[in-house]
Amino acid sequence: MSLPTVYPLSTLSPELKAALQERTEHRLRDIVGANITTYYGISVPSLSPFRQIITGKDVKEDPTIIIDFRRAVPLSDYGSYSPFIAKFFGHPRKQSELENLLAPGLPNFIAKSSSTTGNKPNLFPKYPRRWPTTPSSFAKRLHLTNSGTAVYLYSVAYQDLLEVVGEDGEVMKKILVCIGSSGAMRNAENWPVEMDSTRMGTIMPGHVSPWATGFIIHQRSFLLIHALFALLEPTLERFLMTFLTFFVDLIHYIQEDWSILIASMRNGTIPDIGHIEHVRTHLQANLRANPRRAEELQNIGPPLNCPGWAQRVWPNLKTVVCICSGMFATLIPKARSVLGPNVLIQNIGYGCTECSIGRMLNIDDTETFVLETTDVVEFLDTSEVLVHDNILQAWDLQPGKCYQPVATTEDGLWRYLIDDIIQVTGFDPRNGWPVFKFYGRKNLAIRFQYTAVTEAHLTSVIQALNIEGIARIQEFTAVVDLRDFPQTVGFFLEIIGDIGPDATEARQKAFEALIGANEDHQRAFDAGQLRLPTIRIVKPGTFAEYRLWRGESMNVGVGQIKVPVVMLNEEQQEWIAERVVTEL
Repeated sequence: MSLPTVYPLSTLSPELKAALQERTEHRLRDIVGANITTYYGISVPSLSPFRQIITGKDVKEDPTIIIDFRRAVPLSDYGSYSPFIAKFFGHPRKQSELENLLAPGLPNFIAKSSSTTGNKPNLFPKYPRRWPTTPSSFAKRLHLTNSGTAVYLYSVAYQDLLEVVGEDGEVMKKILVCIGSSGAMRNAENWPVEMDSTRMGTIMPGHVSPWATGFIIHQRSFLLIHALFALLEPTLERFLMTFLTFFVDLIHYIQEDWSILIASMRNGTIPDIGHIEHVRTHLQANLRANPRRAEELQNIGPPLNCPGWAQRVWPNLKTVVCICSGMFATLIPKARSVLGPNVLIQNIGYGCTECSIGRMLNIDDTETFVLETTDVVEFLDTSEVLVHDNILQAWDLQPGKCYQPVATTEDGLWRYLIDDIIQVTGFDPRNGWPVFKFYGRKNLAIRFQYTAVTEAHLTSVIQALNIEGIARIQEFTAVVDLRDFPQTVGFFLEIIGDIGPDATEARQKAFEALIGANEDHQRAFDAGQLRLPTIRIVKPGTFAEYRLWRGESMNVGVGQIKVPVVMLNEEQQEWIAERVVTEL
């Protein structure tokens, strides 16, 4: 049964506003009450004014704490926390020195940010939830009722294992250092690291691939093994993953290695591919020869043989759950051509390494979110100065305006400025929470002397070019093109099929889209500060190859690598420029 469509309100009723305010302030008092007694809370200089104001007050019950918090707690950034987080990587790791550092107790894991731009990743300790009866959006997606069998394209590998010891030297807790999705997956499924060895040869209930597959850290090998076990399961109902790029890359590798996969199914032998020796025995123990299925798939052919291929291979396939908004939305047509019209592509929600922020407003709308979090999120109007005096509450927001989220979290962040921009479109009529769309990353912008080109501006250009007469765009990235004078925005595109007959108009259309987003570009062009945008087409499979290359060079987990909307790193720019096949 389909759910009724929810339509956002343009304004909040007094009743909804009061209920929203009460829920938000109750959660804020709980978080502040727990975290003000941590080592960070009692020692960091930036919270000193707040500590002085609340002396003698019952932090969890006194309503004036909310006023004190908003008046005295300043914005924070990663630099405020890094000296405390560094203590987890010292020696010895004594429980007495690490317990209650940022939040009560010890963290379950330490999440590494994606470092999309090539910078050193940030690290965020993730503590046990103090309100376990409120599952995260991530956990809800993993545990849908009657979900059937699924391919879980999530890594469970980790980069480090930190052992925290007591006074007698006994290990009290093991803390994983891993990508956020790995830690979240383990938390949601209650998979402690101490039990890893007992699960390696097991296929968990509802999964199609052995547990050991999650320990393959090479992206191509990881996807090929998942593909093998998925192809063997005709009753498959769902794919779950971090980003839609995973599904597109999976299909790319199935197409490329079709004969290898068919042979493995026919003879029941794990294929001879690299980077799986540490788990090969566990994989082989779960693979049985299935010549009938191999013959059935051979008759269907590889993914690009026919439209809607996935529905022929998996007749029961219903859903692909992943992040598929913003820059990932350009991949939806490619995924749709393989999935056919009846498989739902569903967004898993909106969040970042720092915290989870929202879920989908409607299940079939991949772009519109509603605030849902166990933390507290405030907002800064992007047109105002980014200081704590300008922070707004959820009930103060105006539809149509853009805001930067500010998070105070169970994990010990205090008014932490999230580097995203969202655009509010209304309020949920059921509970008053803000409804919004992702607008772009604050730090991923091309900055010229006269103005900045944001992620939203770049996406509008791609939408203008992604038409039948020019090109069907699968993925893109942008750079500052300095090959000629004056400088301009340069696009690298991976397209589906051939260039269209109107491709000669592409640069002008791209420029018109930029002007539509910001008229400053026209003035800069007229003043000789900007030339028409450049457009270079790369060979098919380039972006999948990029993710593989970056994963290997950075030695990070599967699921962590994204192609940046703006490529600022010179090495990355040189790498992709070498794969250009034509320029429009």
